[in-house]
Amino acid sequence: MNRITILCLWIAFVLPGQAMEYHVSIKGNDNGTGSESAPFRTINRAAQAAYPGDVITVHAGVYREWVNPPRGGDSDDNRIVYRAAPGEQVEIKGSEQVNTWQKEPDGLWKVVLPNTFFGDYNPYIDLIHGDWFSGYNRHTGEVYLNNKSLYEMDSLQKVLNPVPLPNIVDPEGSTYVWYCETDALNTTIRANFHQFNPNKELVEINVRPTCFYPERQGVNFLTIQGFHISQAATQWAPPTAQQIGMIATHWNKGWIIENNVISNSKCSGITLGKERETGHNLWADKRIDGTLHYIEVIFRTLRYGWNKDNIGSHIVRNNEIFACEQTGICGSMGAAFSLIENNHIHDIWTKRQFGGAEIAGIKFHAPIDTRIHGNRIHRTGRGIWCDWMTQGTWISGNLFYDNDQEDFYAEVNHGPYIMDNNIFGSPVNVHDASHSGAYIHNLFTGAVMPREVTWRYTPYHVPHQTDIVGISIIPNGDNKFYNNLFLTVRPDEQYKYGLAAYNKTTYPCFVDWNVYYNHAQPFENEVHHLIDTIFDPHFKIEDKGKEVYVSFSLKNINVLQTEIVTTARLGKANLADQNYEQPDGKPIIFDKDFLGRPRPEHPAPGPFEQIKDGEVRYLIEN
Repeated sequence: MNRITILCLWIAFVLPGQAMEYHVSIKGNDNGTGSESAPFRTINRAAQAAYPGDVITVHAGVYREWVNPPRGGDSDDNRIVYRAAPGEQVEIKGSEQVNTWQKEPDGLWKVVLPNTFFGDYNPYIDLIHGDWFSGYNRHTGEVYLNNKSLYEMDSLQKVLNPVPLPNIVDPEGSTYVWYCETDALNTTIRANFHQFNPNKELVEINVRPTCFYPERQGVNFLTIQGFHISQAATQWAPPTAQQIGMIATHWNKGWIIENNVISNSKCSGITLGKERETGHNLWADKRIDGTLHYIEVIFRTLRYGWNKDNIGSHIVRNNEIFACEQTGICGSMGAAFSLIENNHIHDIWTKRQFGGAEIAGIKFHAPIDTRIHGNRIHRTGRGIWCDWMTQGTWISGNLFYDNDQEDFYAEVNHGPYIMDNNIFGSPVNVHDASHSGAYIHNLFTGAVMPREVTWRYTPYHVPHQTDIVGISIIPNGDNKFYNNLFLTVRPDEQYKYGLAAYNKTTYPCFVDWNVYYNHAQPFENEVHHLIDTIFDPHFKIEDKGKEVYVSFSLKNINVLQTEIVTTARLGKANLADQNYEQPDGKPIIFDKDFLGRPRPEHPAPGPFEQIKDGEVRYLIEN
């Protein structure tokens, strides 16, 4: 070992307080110094060396490892940064390539792997399992052909004679199938690749349960930036269990997850949620009632330190997340006080080989004071699902379309929560099984469905805190609907459109200055509104990949003189006794439109200013 190497190691390990940049390369060596000229080979080796203030720069290549950081930063301004080298594509994969397939007489391909190949975790033994999961005989393992996952079958016969699955995005793709068997020594996988020779293509199989996850807690203030992360054997992540996605924060605080491409998770892409000790699948394993179990879990987490000082306050922004079969992003309580911004979340739960009550583009429990802004969410089944303790949550400027269940589901919340400047483009826009939500300047094209939930009790909190005030059933109502556009597309007799469904609610609603076209019906006590049930606004979303356009037509739009909406006008949520306000208690004035343009004293209804009669068209994404 020469003097330069000794000096570099001394700086790295003896003086951890001095900020360092460590480099990682597939051509590196973990016995090196981590300098640019002598980079480490693995990201985990750099993680062991890094201390608060350090940067880990990873260079181009595929890294097949589970990054398990032992420590984080000590403040928001002194974090540890993991980043892909600028302009270089860096992949972190939970899979291994397999090119030893054997052709069988029936046209299938077979690979036999010793169980030691998988180390201490074999995803072809581990079945998907947990609270609120519905399905059977699906493993956390997966097979990929050229970065596209195949479909697991529960019998060899179905692999020999695959039948396209109905009512999914890619029926033809569902005929690319696999089946596995495991004994005490080996795991055997058989697959139908059709015309492809798997030894001449890129074929990979899941071997790791995650890609970036600290096994210990207290790993705060990390930045994960610019990676392509994929192909992990993630387990089902209900709110009552440990939640591990391909990136998982493990009940920590202050992570920034930005500018990544996240794909092909067996269950979830990013998890911001709960750890294991406060409860883990007791409903599924011990038959304790799920709702009661979750209430117990919540009180345990409070004793365990669930508060703003310790948990949450993450930023998840500018990521593309797709091809995950449970959620793009989920989090039970750990997403509180966070910002979820400008993510493109699509093609979630498209294979539909299993189901359950935890599936959505974004699925949060207790997103207290969380801002969900500017996301594009489509082909996800459910777009955003806020379930329990949605209090102080602010959901604004999001674009939803092609979600075949609903764009937004508010389940058993007491509010207050805010929905403003969103574009809802799917057949069902809002499923409202909550109360005390404020809907302002949104564009609705489908059904809005309110309902009461009188058989479940859920918590409400001290404003802007996690401390619980009490629990209650869900008497529907106490909603505010101001300055919205209802542009019904393809009305269906099974649904109601507009706000007439809110005419009879337990708590009174407050409604004014809304526009109703094409079968949409107004709220019966609404004083100021514009209605034309015959006029068809010809709403359309044009998805051209990077570019998305929204177009529609308007009639007599200038007849309605609206008023600007503020915190003072909205008042307080009935039960939570909390204002519709910012997390720091400051008031809100809804004076910006979807595109960030200022609103005048009498703003236009809907998400866009400067609208006029006739057709309008907006570029939403580019």
